Amino acid sequence: MHGHHDDEVHEHDRGLSHDLPLLARRRMIRLMAGASLVPLLGCSAKDDTATGGSSPSSPSSDSSTSSSATSSTECSTIPNETAGPYPGDGSNGVNVLKESGVVRSDITSSFGDSAGGTAEGVPLTVTLTVVDAASGCGTPKQGAAVYLWHCDRDGNYSLYSEGVTDENYLRGVQETDDTGRVTFQSIFPACYPGRWPHIHFEVYGSLADATAATAITNTSQLALPKDICDTVYATDGYSQSVRNLGQLSLETDNIFSDGYDQQLATVTGSVERGYTATLTVPV
Repeated sequence: MHGHHDDEVHEHDRGLSHDLPLLARRRMIRLMAGASLVPLLGCSAKDDTATGGSSPSSPSSDSSTSSSATSSTECSTIPNETAGPYPGDGSNGVNVLKESGVVRSDITSSFGDSAGGTAEGVPLTVTLTVVDAASGCGTPKQGAAVYLWHCDRDGNYSLYSEGVTDENYLRGVQETDDTGRVTFQSIFPACYPGRWPHIHFEVYGSLADATAATAITNTSQLALPKDICDTVYATDGYSQSVRNLGQLSLETDNIFSDGYDQQLATVTGSVERGYTATLTVPV
């Protein structure tokens, strides 16, 4: 059942993470010698400046705002991270990228010849802005593509986990628009044992590359802020996540422990209205 799956995820993620050379995962490209600070696209001026990983919200409030750290004075590519054991991109078994229907914005339901299920949970819109690191992060990458996937409210991954192997929900591809943005309508993922709440994504040079499952340019993970997670996990259906999150921190997570400033999403919204997570992705 679910417990066996959680142990499997934890061990696979730890092993793959430790196999990645540290310098390759955290390579930083200094591209700005000037003193000017390039603002991160997608961050709202009205957002709070507190980092969600260290400032929990009031238990009585379900309208929260959290923003990622933006103090870096240099433009660096997004850190490369493991895709984990359940990418669905053909590198570990099943390949969803070549299936008709994978190019979509709403990823809450399965598509094609799958079981046709819908992932339940608090609504979450994810907007990633892909920018060109070589130009100082000021130029959007129009015509690139992003494949995004994550676990469901129970911590299960479609196509792989017991009980949802016939589903392909919470997976989708979008082409970046002229502002470099892609948007996915989804649900807030669970926190399963051993891993901080996160969302996986791969960046491709074009939509054709993505749907051919070839030439990945970047693989990374988005981290969700603790204050927002605390609020969401207090709602029905997320009770296991409360316990799991209580045993973790961003500083001890085996993926984010070496730095997460570029991967901690800015999240706004509420349980009633749903949340929006935004992140700039320099490639």
